[in-house]
Amino acid sequence: MKEDRRELARELRTHPFLQGLDPGFLDAIEGATQEREFETGDPVVREGEPAGELILVLQGKIGLELVAPDRPRLSLLTVGPGEIVGWSWLLPPRIWQVDGRALKATRVLTIEGNALRKVLEDRPKDAYQFMLRLVPVISRRLHIARIQVMDIHAV
Repeated sequence: MKEDRRELARELRTHPFLQGLDPGFLDAIEGATQEREFETGDPVVREGEPAGELILVLQGKIGLELVAPDRPRLSLLTVGPGEIVGWSWLLPPRIWQVDGRALKATRVLTIEGNALRKVLEDRPKDAYQFMLRLVPVISRRLHIARIQVMDIHAV
């Protein structure tokens, strides 16, 4: 178990999204971090359900999709190793806005959202550095969504 925690701590510190952040910040979130595995087709997140964690992809792929009644699933994008899933844990109403499912065997680290928000509130300098990494992810995904809308509507 101790060796597993050491490996989890190493993976947390070397994940591209968090790599290089203050060691004290990483120590503070380590206790709220868990490793999870998903098989191909397993749901990772579900639209409308509580969004309680940040997901760091270590291995595999997660497809983010929109689901509408009487329509086929709309694939938004695929998230792979070194990327993250989710920022819905950050702001109310803290509900997932998309479905996410494993497209192949996938291993992730999850950081519990309540604990992460508390650490961010307590460590404003680290919170700023964290947000400098999160905002470009949000911006890129909004850009991808915009391109897809333009494509769907032949703009």
